[in-house]
Amino acid sequence: MRWSQSFIPTLREDPADAEVVSHKLLMRAGVIRQLSAGIYSYLPLGQRVALKVMQILREEMNAIGGQEFYLPAIQPAEIWQESGRWDAIGDEMFRLKDRKGSDMCLGMTHEEVFTTIARSELRSYKQLPQVWYQIQIKFRDEARPRSGLMRLRTFIMKDAYSFDVDRAGLDKAFTDQGEAYKRIFSRCGIQFLIVEASSGAMGGSESNEFIARTAAGEDLIVSCANCGYAANLEKATSRLAAVSDEAGPGSLEEFPTPGVRTIEDLITFPGGAEASRQIKSLVFFTTIDGEQRPVLVLLRGDHQLHEIKLADSLRATAVRPAQPEEIRDLLGAGAGSLGGVGAKTTARAAKVDLRIVADSALKNRSNMTTGANKDDHHLRGVDIGRDIQVDEWFDLRTVESGEGCPRCETGVLEVFKGMEIGHIFKLGTKYSESMGATVLTQEGKEVPVVMGCYGIGVERIITAAIEQRHDDDGIIWPKSIAPFDVVVTVTNMKQDLLRESGEKLYHDLQRAGLDVLLDDRDERAGVKFKDADLIGVPYRVTIGKKASEGIVELFDRSRRTSEDIKISDVVTRVQSLALTAL
Repeated sequence: MRWSQSFIPTLREDPADAEVVSHKLLMRAGVIRQLSAGIYSYLPLGQRVALKVMQILREEMNAIGGQEFYLPAIQPAEIWQESGRWDAIGDEMFRLKDRKGSDMCLGMTHEEVFTTIARSELRSYKQLPQVWYQIQIKFRDEARPRSGLMRLRTFIMKDAYSFDVDRAGLDKAFTDQGEAYKRIFSRCGIQFLIVEASSGAMGGSESNEFIARTAAGEDLIVSCANCGYAANLEKATSRLAAVSDEAGPGSLEEFPTPGVRTIEDLITFPGGAEASRQIKSLVFFTTIDGEQRPVLVLLRGDHQLHEIKLADSLRATAVRPAQPEEIRDLLGAGAGSLGGVGAKTTARAAKVDLRIVADSALKNRSNMTTGANKDDHHLRGVDIGRDIQVDEWFDLRTVESGEGCPRCETGVLEVFKGMEIGHIFKLGTKYSESMGATVLTQEGKEVPVVMGCYGIGVERIITAAIEQRHDDDGIIWPKSIAPFDVVVTVTNMKQDLLRESGEKLYHDLQRAGLDVLLDDRDERAGVKFKDADLIGVPYRVTIGKKASEGIVELFDRSRRTSEDIKISDVVTRVQSLALTAL
């Protein structure tokens, strides 16, 4: 392509509303333009990058036996109602009615559609395994779209689905997909790690996230450098130091605590307790099977609740903190005076069945202090096992940096930011059972198909590549997904020798199978150099003063190194460089 005829609208300044590096550079380099919040258009450079990413996705999916589909973006409500997700998924789903009044949605994922095809067409174990995938536009009504291509309302996703007759088949498919994902992200030039993660609304028994480490990430990742343990914060656990409780009073003691509303208040209150000896009591309303139910959550006073852990543990589709008036109606006191002692009895008086769950770090604790469910009063000498009717114990607390690794004896955990670039799930029979997708085994027994699903966001790959590979001058694209392999920059188009040398080199490089951008604009050399650096093409060949000697400059964008090279050697040299590692 010729730059003079191309649409590459570069910007000199960062857009005012762009916060993260990738958003700034995507806009400045003329890769994308915003249409609305969370909705972007790919300009020609962006389309070239996206197509290269998608080609890598296709190659690696095909290599493990994947077969490409293309499914409808608009879907009928009925199939989502069959799976149970029509009511379980909230406002993030785009919903509409057709002219006949039928409920429809814009697909945010395609488990239901693929399962519908499977139940209609798959009858026997002889037809399995199957690996189906598509690269399709998805829709999600994000409450707070932001960070350029990181959090979008419409985006491109590669979603794959495996269908097997048993769990062993699913295990193999899960491993195959994981290995393919490693190759995909490595080929795209992204440094990544694999972490344990929550399955969320997707459901299933196990899931792994592929995470790119970046300060712009929205996920918090926990890892141990000693043994390699890694998990999303919503799934992470840690090894806590053992706690030895001092002997306390033989029975509960109620004491007045005027003005005490928080854990910190009780620490400094005369006769209070340090945070690790307090029981934090939180009231939440959970949505389970479409019904809202109250739950009292208990944690150590110095620990923080992770709400996704709570939702996952209770298999709730939604959780929310109770409002002050709801708390008082349920337990008869304000939030600063709550506790688990007698809470079930108090709730029953309000004709409510209260569920009490506690974090595992509270197990076997004694001589603790908690609210008395009476304004401005607390209880000391609380023995969890003796005094509180805990229904279930879960890991509910948020892990923090510096805590011990749960997998090895000596490791210390680090918490850092990262962004999800891929996610693989073992769905099991969640969808096949609810939607009736069954096959006959070799023994003639009808069983539900065992499924897995595997997603990669194209925009996430593009964003991660820029977040990890940029400098003050612009993007440094990995060679595999760069919009061009090389830019040929003619420093002065008015000089016949330079112009003719550039034209010849442009055509020679094209004939060698390279993607070439010829900068034939009537601009100053400095402007051309800045633009080339900004858009991040891996190599720049500069046709300048030494062209009369048969010499040009070869610039490596990643290493920021230059070398003089004979014009006759350029094609071979660039060809070999473009084919080497990222």
